Amino acid sequence: MQGRHSARTAVYAALAGNIAVAITKLAAATITGSAAMFSEAVHSVVDCGNEGLILYGYRRAVRRPDLVHPLGFGRELYFWSFIVALLLFALGAGVSIYQGIRHVLAPHPVEDTQISYIVLTLSFMFESASWVVGWRAFAKARGSLGFWKAFRQSKDPPSFMVLFEDSAALIGIAIAMIGIAAAEKLQMPVLDGVASILIGIVLAITAILLAAESKSLLIGERATPALVEAICNIAQEQHGVVHANSALTAQLAPDQAMVALSIEFDPTLFTEQIEECVALIEEKIRSAHPEVVALFVKPQTLEQFERARRKRFGNYLFSTAPP
Repeated sequence: MQGRHSARTAVYAALAGNIAVAITKLAAATITGSAAMFSEAVHSVVDCGNEGLILYGYRRAVRRPDLVHPLGFGRELYFWSFIVALLLFALGAGVSIYQGIRHVLAPHPVEDTQISYIVLTLSFMFESASWVVGWRAFAKARGSLGFWKAFRQSKDPPSFMVLFEDSAALIGIAIAMIGIAAAEKLQMPVLDGVASILIGIVLAITAILLAAESKSLLIGERATPALVEAICNIAQEQHGVVHANSALTAQLAPDQAMVALSIEFDPTLFTEQIEECVALIEEKIRSAHPEVVALFVKPQTLEQFERARRKRFGNYLFSTAPP
């Protein structure tokens, strides 16, 4: 819950910064006619919409389950995260590249470049403040994991989306400033259009990375192996449990997981005793791991479990950590 609060704080900080940046960039783009500045303005406007959609996804994801959606609405956050990536690609990257090509084919000098420099400098300051908040939220979430590994294993898209968007924004501002300066000093207005194209490429790469990870979560990823290990340890400690085989898991939201636990019980136990044991296991797991919102226990020998796992997954992951 603390990590989720940090991620949401980062989204609010990014939204506040992008609103201020978008207004100043749009005004500067109108005055100067710079393609790079216009691309940056479009990027900031798209980012404002993106943060709004992420916050909307947070709100929708916490709704109570119903008969039609018995596992809840947690994955709605993943859906809106995927939409954010698509918007960043289609609007942010698409408009920037189109605007850049248009100015390359029909270049014209950038007017009032001093205004552009002032706006870009202020924008860089705003984006840097937002980036710091996003970095702290992501650093708290990733713990001791490396940056790329934490990104690939993260179950909370907003925790890295804000950081990626702000990083792309800072790179875009640097490209815009270099492009405008080069166009002015070298008397080559076409470089302003080139800068816009480069900004679009940066946004496209960022969008593709975000879309790939959001799609994987939306389809359904397993919960962390650490959660499986902890759950199996709790089950193994209970009287009447011969062996906690493993668990099949699915991440439903950043703080919601479904767990199907396979357990081999003592064959001498009666049905009532097995039911009591299952109830105790469920109580202890939910107490230690409140993120487990759906828990199913299947009585199964270790041999049956291994055959079922081999049939479902083949040799993949068969000799490694539980799926």
